[in-house]
Amino acid sequence: MTRRIFRAIIAVALVVLTASLALILGALYTYFNEIQLNRLHEETALMARSLSLEGIAYLEDPQLTTDCRVTWIAADGSVLYDNRSDSAAMENHLAREEVVQALETGCGQSSRYSDTLLERYLYTARRLPDGSVLRLGSTQSSVLNLLLGMSQFIALVLALALVLAMTLAAHLARSIVKPLNELNLDDPLSNGEYEEILPLLRRLEAQQERLRAQDMELSQKRREFEAVTRALNEGLVLLNSAGTILSINPAAARLLAVTPNCLGADFSVANRVAAISRLVEEALSGKKGEITLSLAEGEYLAAASPVKQEGSVSGVVLLLFDVTQKQQAEQLRREFTANVSHELKTPLHAISGYAELMQSGMVPPEDMTAFSQKIYTQTQRLIQLVEDILRLSRLDDGAADMQWSQVDLYQAARAAIQSLASPAELNKVQVSLEGESAVIHAIPQLTGAILFNLTDNAIKYNRPGGSVTVRVKDLGSQVLLMVCDTGIGIPKEHQNRVFERFYRVDKSHSREVGGTGLGLSIVKHAVMILNAQIRLSSVPEKGTTVEVRFPKEGPGEHSDGSDGHPEKNA
Repeated sequence: MTRRIFRAIIAVALVVLTASLALILGALYTYFNEIQLNRLHEETALMARSLSLEGIAYLEDPQLTTDCRVTWIAADGSVLYDNRSDSAAMENHLAREEVVQALETGCGQSSRYSDTLLERYLYTARRLPDGSVLRLGSTQSSVLNLLLGMSQFIALVLALALVLAMTLAAHLARSIVKPLNELNLDDPLSNGEYEEILPLLRRLEAQQERLRAQDMELSQKRREFEAVTRALNEGLVLLNSAGTILSINPAAARLLAVTPNCLGADFSVANRVAAISRLVEEALSGKKGEITLSLAEGEYLAAASPVKQEGSVSGVVLLLFDVTQKQQAEQLRREFTANVSHELKTPLHAISGYAELMQSGMVPPEDMTAFSQKIYTQTQRLIQLVEDILRLSRLDDGAADMQWSQVDLYQAARAAIQSLASPAELNKVQVSLEGESAVIHAIPQLTGAILFNLTDNAIKYNRPGGSVTVRVKDLGSQVLLMVCDTGIGIPKEHQNRVFERFYRVDKSHSREVGGTGLGLSIVKHAVMILNAQIRLSSVPEKGTTVEVRFPKEGPGEHSDGSDGHPEKNA
């Protein structure tokens, strides 16, 4: 832009200079022409008076000096005298323009160019009293001749003018462009040097506003995307078509054992899990795939999907899903099915065997009562097992059909102890209740199941002459339930698994005391539904203590004392 401005200024300067020189030369030429013509008229008038007084002797006087051509023309046009040529040989001048004017008006003038066009002749004429005409002629340089004569001066002026114009043009071009180069594009309207570019600055300001809005929107979306991906427990990796990592969340970086600052690196180089690298290579070729593999934190499902744009793969999305719990749940389901089948099959076989012996008549009459008692015992065990399974099924569904209400945990514990008085007496175990009245918002069936199963287990797995203590303590926002026994205890390696379904520490002893293996599992599910916390501590051969902390306010309770069921409280 600076060069264009510079060239434009130089061109304008040259045009102005040339026009100025032409005007000056024209004015000078006209001025000097008028001066020469006036001088010629004056000299013609003086010589005409002298000639009329002295005659031809005046013209032939050797002392007469003049630079002009002097011609004396008779009234008939014949040349009487000429100081430059032979008058006798000269043609008739009666038709000359200046002679015609002098004969008509008394004086005349004319100008004629020579054949070379480098000189012009000026003629002035005066009529004498006798009718003759005196004519003086003088040469005058033409404009072309004047230019040639002044060429050196003009060249010098042009050179000086050109140097000055170039200097001024360069300075002016820089001064014009400098504010444009120093425009504050972050705040276009603060640039007030040129009003002519104000519309452009306004458009820039509007564009800047749109860009800032878009940048804020993109930044917000990027922060939201980063916040979401950082919060994901699943691994997420975004790759471009070349396999370069565009984005990776902390979960994926942790699972794949890569650094979070690996953005821009080749995934096949950063990743050390060969199976996932092969999965990504297939996705880059356009094939969607998934595999299940073991990583450091458990079982994960890796799924790679190609991102296609206009028929070609433009990137790959790799997701890592934690399926550890799913695998464990599937394993537990298989174990539960096998355990249920086994647990049901055992009493059924016993009942079938006893009944078959009785049917075949192989049982003596005196043993019929004992056999009937065994069938009854196995039947009761079978009924208890089915009821526990149904109870667990309801708890798995979240106990949605059960109502929340106010429960006095101390009174509920007293009721549970009273219902277990016969088994306690049979096992020679002393059961005591300590504490105070404490009301919580809960499901009565679930609190009763928790108290019954914990107390029942404490009695069953105790020793003759042992004791069970049930304590209820109000802690303000919580109520603490403790069931302590002096029984056989639980080894440390089994303490984390006793809440699993059908899990028994001592299977033979469990069958002897009639346990189904579902009591503590029911307790665990009930505690979860009531939003309570459970903790078990046990020392083998010394006893076990189970603590359950219940919140006083359940999820459906309001500050006004209602239980969250408007149809019930109405």
